[in-house]
Amino acid sequence: MSTSLEDIPGLSRPLRSALAEAGFSTLESLDEASHPELLVMHGVGARGLERVQAALVERGMTLREVPGSARAPKSGRTDASPEEFLRGLQGRRQAHGELLMELFRVATRTSPAMWGDTMIGFGERRFSYADGAEGVTFAVGFSPRKAKISLYGISPTPELGTYTAGASCVYINKPEDVDLDVLARAVREAYENAG
Repeated sequence: MSTSLEDIPGLSRPLRSALAEAGFSTLESLDEASHPELLVMHGVGARGLERVQAALVERGMTLREVPGSARAPKSGRTDASPEEFLRGLQGRRQAHGELLMELFRVATRTSPAMWGDTMIGFGERRFSYADGAEGVTFAVGFSPRKAKISLYGISPTPELGTYTAGASCVYINKPEDVDLDVLARAVREAYENAG
């Protein structure tokens, strides 16, 4: 039996929409999902994820890398090489990842870092949880997922091209679907305004 996200008390509509857009349609589908990867999505906040985690724990499940848990790293940033990660991808995903990494590198004038298992981030920003605990995540970044490429931290505009907007990120099928100059400008602006 699966539990609808609408059945979890206190989950906002933007949070539920962001999770659904990322492919998490039920509470059970979030078991072992990465807390840092979810947190960077637009519409997903620390308090909402606390409620998700509580509902999961109640049912014998959990998110990965939850701040304050014994399994959580001090931050989502890892020592893994973004270049090695991209070399491990197949075909178009690798080429798309390499293109986007260079675009983000030029736009932000900073080096990439791996965050979680599949996200490449640029820069850092601090945030606070409802309980006062603090965390760090990247300012802007992307993840070359199998189904769609997730772009984090940017605000979509009609000039961007073909995309879908989740509550916390922008999804594209391939870089050819968007205007790369507009994307570079959006990345630069988001990076400069990250707080």
